[in-house]
Amino acid sequence: MARQERSAGFVLSYRPPDGGSEQYLLLDYGKHWDFPKGHVEKGEDDEAAARREVREETGIEDVRLVPGFHHEIEYFFRDRRRNLIRKVVVFFLGELSSPKVTLSEEHVGYAFLSISSAVNRVTYATAKELLRLAAAHLHPSQT
Repeated sequence: MARQERSAGFVLSYRPPDGGSEQYLLLDYGKHWDFPKGHVEKGEDDEAAARREVREETGIEDVRLVPGFHHEIEYFFRDRRRNLIRKVVVFFLGELSSPKVTLSEEHVGYAFLSISSAVNRVTYATAKELLRLAAAHLHPSQT
């Protein structure tokens, strides 16, 4: 039987005050591009864990939660000891008031990208779909 793990994270968008196009924050993990996310710790709910991970990985503390967006992905992987892990990651959608990022040591870079560029940049198919769902949630009339 697979061990269970739960993580939480955010899809983060930023719209410049000059009315420029909306951009999405992606983190470069060295081998893949993805969103800020991490393990839910004992005593935390999903949103608290997602906010903590954003703060730890990007230095961003001011995330406005976009109501009504809650998406889970599930996958299996093997850890270093070859144990099967069932991972569930819950994502929220957040809007940023500033593009200022202070990157943690666990990442090698970051980028704010348009939706099309972000979909092309993220590594995993689940992340591509998550971006599309987030953009559709933010702009339902454009889908």
